[in-house]
Amino acid sequence: MNIGTASGASGVSQRMIRHYEKIGLVPAPVRRGTYRDYTDSDVHRLRFIANARDLGFPIEEIRTLLGLWSDQGRSSAEVKALAESRAAELGRKARALEIMQRSLIHLAQACHGDDRPDCPIINRLA
Repeated sequence: MNIGTASGASGVSQRMIRHYEKIGLVPAPVRRGTYRDYTDSDVHRLRFIANARDLGFPIEEIRTLLGLWSDQGRSSAEVKALAESRAAELGRKARALEIMQRSLIHLAQACHGDDRPDCPIINRLA
């Protein structure tokens, strides 16, 4: 199948498919003339990558997960450790976002939002 069909089947944009090929997450497909020819296996791999991205895994951890996925002798402990580490990192980021949100709400509430130039939001940023 061509890149457009692979993109539609995997939910990964053509631009990202090319990027994943360039960085080695997806092997370069066989070419028919000037066209890339993707297999069902390639689409499955692209879906795996998309699912991992949706869960917040960075590229290098996805590379590790792809290696574990293809290793039938793998230990699930390594996969679990990666997932737990990513979940902890997402928790840290979520807490930081909550703090930022509360700060912005507080600043917005302190701002009169009228014609006067006095603004606690600008003052805080300065």
